[in-house]
Amino acid sequence: MSGDDDDDNKIQDYSHVTPAYQRALWIVVVLNVGYGLAEIVAGFVSGSQALKADALDFLGDGTITLLGLLAIGWSLIWRARSALLQGIFLGLLGLGVLVTSVYRVFVLQQPEADIMGVFGGIALAVNVVSAWVLLPHRSGDANVRAVWLFSRNDAIGNAAVIIAAGLVAWTATPWPDLVVAGVIAGLFLQSSWAIIKDARRDLKVAQLPA
Repeated sequence: MSGDDDDDNKIQDYSHVTPAYQRALWIVVVLNVGYGLAEIVAGFVSGSQALKADALDFLGDGTITLLGLLAIGWSLIWRARSALLQGIFLGLLGLGVLVTSVYRVFVLQQPEADIMGVFGGIALAVNVVSAWVLLPHRSGDANVRAVWLFSRNDAIGNAAVIIAAGLVAWTATPWPDLVVAGVIAGLFLQSSWAIIKDARRDLKVAQLPA
C-alpha cells in the first residue's frame, strides 16, 4: 500500500467528511470574512483596539476555516500539517495584537464606546451562530479542533468587547479597551498552543508504521 493509503487508514474520526460539516464550514467562512471586513472598518472609525483585534480574529477565522474546508478528504498527515499552519497563524495574530496594544499604551486615544458596543453585539451574534453550527463537529483530529477553537474564541472575544465598551463609557478612559485586547491576544496564544500540540500528536500518529 502507498504511504497516503497508510495515512488514511489511521483516520479515527470521520466527522470532517460529512456533508453537514462541509455546510457548517461554508456558513462560518461567509459569516466571518464578511463581518471581519465590516468590523475592521469600524475599529478604525471608532479608534477601538479591541474591535481591530476582534476583526483580525474574524478574518483569520474565516481564512483558517476555508483552509479546513479545503483539507476535507486529505490524508491524516496533511490535515495535521494544515492544523499546524492554523496554529502558527493564530499565534502570530496573538503576538500582533499584543504588540499593537503595547503601542497604544504610549499613544492613548479614547475609543468610541457606542460604536464598540454596537459592533461588538453584532459580532457576538455572528459568532454564536458560527459556534452553534460547529458545535456537533468540535471533536476529531487537529484540523477539526482548530476550526472549532477559532469560532469559540470569536464568541468569547466578542463578549469581552461588549464588556470593554461598557467600561470605556463608565471610566471615560481607553484602558479597558487595551486590557480586553490583551485578553483576546492571550486567548489566541493559548489556543494556538493547543492546536499546535494536537497537530504534532496527529503527525506522530500518521508517521507510525501501519
